[in-house]
Amino acid sequence: MEDREFICEKNCGHDETAVCLAKSAMLPENDIQRLAEMFKILGDPTRIKILHALTGRELCVCDIAETLGMGQSAISHQLRMLKGYRLVKYRKEGKEVIYSLDDAHILGLLCMGLDHINHS
Repeated sequence: MEDREFICEKNCGHDETAVCLAKSAMLPENDIQRLAEMFKILGDPTRIKILHALTGRELCVCDIAETLGMGQSAISHQLRMLKGYRLVKYRKEGKEVIYSLDDAHILGLLCMGLDHINHS
């Protein structure tokens, strides 16, 4: 596709009300940055696999590592990032650290993303 398909061929001169409404509805810059960072975190296949593995269940690091066929240290690194963006949470049970999705919004993000790619 050429870029020409995505631009106006002439200066449209539409009613400025639409532009004013769009500008006033823009998210605050801080929210835009935080949202972009969250989507960047979600843009990694390993992290998607971890989130999917945690859908509907709690797992410790060694169980996640075995499920994904990866080393515990690699999984631990990814979990640290996911925890930093409040996508997963953990609790300690003796010497084990048990992970789960932080809340229902995370499952919603995954489901909406899957729905989008399967119906596009």
